[in-house]
Amino acid sequence: MKDGNSGDQKTLLLIDDDPNLILLVKDYLEFRGYQVVTAENGREALEVLQETAPDMIICDVMMPEMDGYTFVEHVRSNAETEWIPVLFLSAKGQSQDRVKGLSTGADVYMVKPFEPEELVAQVESSLKQASRLIRQQNKGTGSAPAINVPFDVDLTPTELKVVQFVARGMANREIAEELRVSQRTIESHVSNMLGKTGLHNRTELARWAIENQKA
Repeated sequence: MKDGNSGDQKTLLLIDDDPNLILLVKDYLEFRGYQVVTAENGREALEVLQETAPDMIICDVMMPEMDGYTFVEHVRSNAETEWIPVLFLSAKGQSQDRVKGLSTGADVYMVKPFEPEELVAQVESSLKQASRLIRQQNKGTGSAPAINVPFDVDLTPTELKVVQFVARGMANREIAEELRVSQRTIESHVSNMLGKTGLHNRTELARWAIENQKA
């Protein structure tokens, strides 16, 4: 998948088996300045995630092949994707449906039909909240659990550059643009550093870099 030309442009992954809804929401979000990548079901979306790291995921709940619940469980179990905010879209609006969606790992649960402006507002709110959480984690506040890493971690010069950008809250896509390499290369570097440090995700990696003066 092609990445956006602007480092400030956010990429959204939109997943729904309704082609009419895909076209409507995609056009509206792109009009508001977002880059939108689409998939028809959870299985296809997992393939998309191997190629690109979106800033947020908008996902239908009931889909063929792999539904939204199963897809989000995959997202939350992967250290490379667990940080991505997820917004569920569903025709089911009962309280127990909302509880199940949020308990599965979604950050926002919206009921169809919805107003496009409300969707945009929820997207903007979720992206701002994710950014705040990353900055808070990067500060390494005293209330946060300690990051325990072996003292003999040796990063290559390229890995050191990458982790500095991670510590600044940049997505893999943005780092790839900055270093003029493929996103897959950056994902490989991040994966290698997680393996070397024994950390679980990018947020912990960012905190470790800051607390140990790597960034």
